Amino acid sequence: MKVGIIGSGGREHAICQKINISQKIEKIYCFPGNAGTEEIAENVSIELDEFEKIKNFILDKKIDLVVIGPEKPLVEGLVDYLEKFKIKVFGPNKIASQLEGSKIFTKQICKKFNIPTAKFGIFQTPEEAKLFLKKTKYPIVIKADNLASGKGVYISKNELEAYIAVEEIFNGKFGKADNLLIEEFLDGEEMSFFTIHDGKNFKIFETAQDHKRVEEGDKGKNTGGMGAYSPSRLINAVLEKKIINKIIKPTLAGLKDFKSNYKGFLYAGLMIVNNEPYLI
Repeated sequence: MKVGIIGSGGREHAICQKINISQKIEKIYCFPGNAGTEEIAENVSIELDEFEKIKNFILDKKIDLVVIGPEKPLVEGLVDYLEKFKIKVFGPNKIASQLEGSKIFTKQICKKFNIPTAKFGIFQTPEEAKLFLKKTKYPIVIKADNLASGKGVYISKNELEAYIAVEEIFNGKFGKADNLLIEEFLDGEEMSFFTIHDGKNFKIFETAQDHKRVEEGDKGKNTGGMGAYSPSRLINAVLEKKIINKIIKPTLAGLKDFKSNYKGFLYAGLMIVNNEPYLI
């Protein structure tokens, strides 16, 4: 079996290493790969946005399965594009990828399907956001709507910090911003919950906790995660059942509204408050 792995980071190196353990594997190609994957697979010098070149190479080399690591090509529709040519791909399609690509998309599903989450507001201009921030309680959470490599979240302790967050987001720190999200601050402990999906069924794929802030004691700027451990010490049978019934299953129902399903790994970033899960 020939496998293609899309991406060039540590995530793709780990995927490459694990896939290589299987005795079914004849050859692995990485697009474009990195120094680590080069020791296991054949790196292919094609960039992630060169969809047609990726497709042509896959068909030419008769690659049986493609695994996509990074969020950006998923959000841009690489799965949809490759599936048009009957290529088997592991990863969510363009609509399902909006769960990661747009926080507002996810929040709207939360609202419609009663998924527990922080109260929120959507703001289209800096002036509109700042007017709200003058009347709010602190701390407050401010989020860039688009992909931000795990860094587009601000926990602002006062009005000055909140204004800086609004300015940075609307000035394009995380890409073009048409709007941003302001959420209530939930006082609990974060946990990541993973499931793996084939479009119809899913299995639980453990939990993790990571360290998001640059300084000791959860202080400083958001790094997107500078270390993690698994499983989370917070998980228990009762909490797991709540996460599945209150968050995972309603999210899948929400995607059906968009005539979509989910294939790949689904990551739920949660805040646990008194053994109750909230999607953040």
